[in-house]
Amino acid sequence: MIKKLLPVLLLLIGTGGGVGAGLFLRPAPVAPAAEDAGDQHEASPPAESEDHEDEGPVEREYVKLSNQFVIPIVDREAVRALMVVALSVEVTIGAKDTVYLREPKLRDSFLQVLFDHANLGGFEGAFTSANNLDVLRAALLEVAQRDLGQIVTDVLISDIGRQDY
Repeated sequence: MIKKLLPVLLLLIGTGGGVGAGLFLRPAPVAPAAEDAGDQHEASPPAESEDHEDEGPVEREYVKLSNQFVIPIVDREAVRALMVVALSVEVTIGAKDTVYLREPKLRDSFLQVLFDHANLGGFEGAFTSANNLDVLRAALLEVAQRDLGQIVTDVLISDIGRQDY
C-alpha cells in the first residue's frame, strides 16, 4: 500500500516545492519611477559593458512552462527513479504568446530530449554537474529553436529533482 502512495506523495511534494520555489524566486517588480532612474544609473553602472555598445540593449522575457516534466529512470525493465524537471524558455520581447500557443509541441519535443538524456545515463551519478546540465540545456535549446525559431534564446532549468525507489 505504501509503495503505491509513495510516488503520488513525492510528486505532490515536488510540485509543491516547485511552486513554492517559483513564488520565492519570482523577480521583483520593476520600479516605474523615472525620477529614481537617474540616481540608479549614477550609483551603479549598467550591466552591459562597453564591449557590447554596438549590440544595444538585449531585451528578453521568460516563459515558465505550465507543468513540470516527470521522467522515469528505467533499469532492467523497471522504473527505479523519477526525475522531476521544471523548465522556462527565454524569448525575445513579445514572443510569449507564441510559446503558449505552441506549448504542446514544445513539451513533446522537450520530453523526447529528456527521455533520451535519461536513456543515455544523463541523470545518473552527478547529474547536476555543470557539464551535464550544459549538454541537456544545449539539446533543449536546439529543439526549442527547431519548433519555435530564433525567438528562443535559451532554455532554463529552474528546478530539478530525483527520487530513487
